Amino acid sequence: MNSPLDTPADLLKLQLGETVNLSRRRFLAGTAVGALVLGFGLPLGSARVQAATASAERGTQVPAFLEIRPDGTVRLLSPFMEGGQGPFTAMAQIVGEELDVDPANFVVDSAPPGEAYVVMENGMRITGGSMSVRMSYPTMRRLGALARAMLLQAAAEQWGVPVGELSSEPGKVLHVASGRSLSYGELAGRAMDLPVPDPASVKLRDPSQFRWIGKPVRRLDAYDKSTGKAVYCIDITLPDMLHAAVQHAPRLGMTVGKLRNEDQVKAMPGVHSVHRLPGAVAVVAPRWWHAKRAVEALQVDWQEPGSDSQLRAMPADFSSDGWLEHLAAAQGPARDDETEGDVPKALAGAKTTLEATYHNQYLNHAQLEPPSALARFNPDGSLEVWLPNQAPDMFRDDIAKRTGLDPARIHLHSPLLGGFFGRHFLYDSANPYPQAIALAKAVGRPVKLIWSREEEFLRDALRPVAVVKFRAALDGEGLPLAIEAVSATEGPTEALAGKQGDKIDPTAIEGLSGKSYAIANKRIAQIYVKGPVMLGYWRSVGNSLNDFFYESFLDELADKGGKDPLELRRHLLRDNQRLTNLLNAVVELSGGWKRGPFTAEDGSKRARGIAMASPFGSEAAVIAEVSIENGQVKVHDIWQAIDPGSIVNPAIIEHQVNGAVALGLSQTLVEEAVYVDGKPRARNYDLYPILPPSRMARVHVRIVESGAKMGGIGEPPLPAVAPAVANAVAQLTGQRVRSLPLSRHTFS
Repeated sequence: MNSPLDTPADLLKLQLGETVNLSRRRFLAGTAVGALVLGFGLPLGSARVQAATASAERGTQVPAFLEIRPDGTVRLLSPFMEGGQGPFTAMAQIVGEELDVDPANFVVDSAPPGEAYVVMENGMRITGGSMSVRMSYPTMRRLGALARAMLLQAAAEQWGVPVGELSSEPGKVLHVASGRSLSYGELAGRAMDLPVPDPASVKLRDPSQFRWIGKPVRRLDAYDKSTGKAVYCIDITLPDMLHAAVQHAPRLGMTVGKLRNEDQVKAMPGVHSVHRLPGAVAVVAPRWWHAKRAVEALQVDWQEPGSDSQLRAMPADFSSDGWLEHLAAAQGPARDDETEGDVPKALAGAKTTLEATYHNQYLNHAQLEPPSALARFNPDGSLEVWLPNQAPDMFRDDIAKRTGLDPARIHLHSPLLGGFFGRHFLYDSANPYPQAIALAKAVGRPVKLIWSREEEFLRDALRPVAVVKFRAALDGEGLPLAIEAVSATEGPTEALAGKQGDKIDPTAIEGLSGKSYAIANKRIAQIYVKGPVMLGYWRSVGNSLNDFFYESFLDELADKGGKDPLELRRHLLRDNQRLTNLLNAVVELSGGWKRGPFTAEDGSKRARGIAMASPFGSEAAVIAEVSIENGQVKVHDIWQAIDPGSIVNPAIIEHQVNGAVALGLSQTLVEEAVYVDGKPRARNYDLYPILPPSRMARVHVRIVESGAKMGGIGEPPLPAVAPAVANAVAQLTGQRVRSLPLSRHTFS
């Protein structure tokens, strides 16, 4: 029997915050066999269940997360957002394992803001940093176990037998002695009236008994996404809704002056109204295309910021190439993040030393779905916002700060994300929701704002750039005796704060610091250089650039000392069995190490490179095979061995490795955000190339479970790709590349 809220129309109304006309008779008819209705916005009918939501212990508030429906399906509110990386499926696997429900029977949605959904070990609630599964795994397992215990207790009371005589199989409770069974759907009504058990009283399954954890369970979101049924923010409509489009100032910090043709634009077909916003103008219309055409026609006299302006401002003479020169000339002071031994003494006494300077490029997020937001002020004074985001509580609190509303009167809906990569965090001036809220308030109707691709490229928060200067010393046997890396950069966390913190921003130097290589003397330091560019987090954050620097320079040290780069890494990791095993795994996966150059079966001259990375609690090793075609690099194969400690879904891991390799190759070979005269050169994909299918490598994956603490998976497969490719190119061509993308270089 269906729940009274199971009709598609009613579910959509609930998602959109509309009223559902639900009679008492219809409600009773729909719930006659009971439903464990948890956190669904209806009266729970039990003071004890409601009281459970006040529990302070994370992940014990079962009513906030789960609804067991009469037909046995389970609706789970996920603390984490789904943007293609698979947390909805992983959460269903983890909870379903302990609840004893096949993940295929789950319906998963994003949880609203609220303390109940803070389930990570570090007390945060964000979807990023490859933290979702690894930092909520034990908590979400316990959540499933608590719900199962409630169902077992309900069956024990209904049958009048001790709960110890009961067991479960997927979706039902069994009393083996009498041969009786009850489905979870039949028990849900009684279970709803039970208190949540003491978390210490439930026992989690032994991993040897797992049905779904560790198995390649099919993605829950795959069907809707592949058939066009998935609903993104850009798809949502509300009654009486208007659309909006914006034109931003050509440079950050400029303000709106005179609108020279405002009256003519207001007279254009379909235009509802014209609006001035901070650093932008907007047009509201019944159709987005009319709004876009009209706002692009506006002729604006943009004003330079005043000398007393507190806004982040982009100078008219700023260029990305010029900024790299500025970073290269930065002298300090530098702050040490990692020191070991005596680097100056080792450098002074060494017979062989090596110095090198590396840099990377700015990158856009270039997500598939353009930024969008939908806002509606309700008659009771509350505000509803639909916004793809990676941190719902942070966004709700920011909206409260901007509007002056009590957070309890702000209802934030978090639809699917059409791309992730760190784009959906709180970046000042890089998000559309403040504009959507302002426009909805101004016109008194719901407003959906969509940024065009051009406006997205103009206001994206970019991956940072850095210039890293290396110095190293080799001993008499050609082995590294000392290494120093000083990075001139501004980390994304520092950029968001607007200043240098008391401690070094870890996102600025991760991938340089914390390396496992046994080098006696080390120094990793940062020279903080604040820039005018709005910076943001990008997939694998600091590792995405710093591992390129470090692993490439390590190959330079191998060549300088006359060592094979694989054997050098083995030597430096000789006391680290986990990483040694990983190196051996990637070599075996690739069919054996052969650095080259060598001639392939097709007659092309090729070489291989190797690199490692240790981001977000996981370990990765990559081998790349390359050739040169028409002066540019062609990557034929990427072999990656990845050790996330332990796993939930190997299919998701393999998919994430493939996706991360694609993005890693794209930034290695072609991607670059270039600024000239304070403005981005690219305003669309025509001038911002991304990796085409014809240049994608074959990807080979081996998952190594070391049994270490569970690590992340969304970001760890990316950082080692660039240095593996660069090291292969250096071996093949004799040209050591110290900057990306490789499209800036010509090879022979």
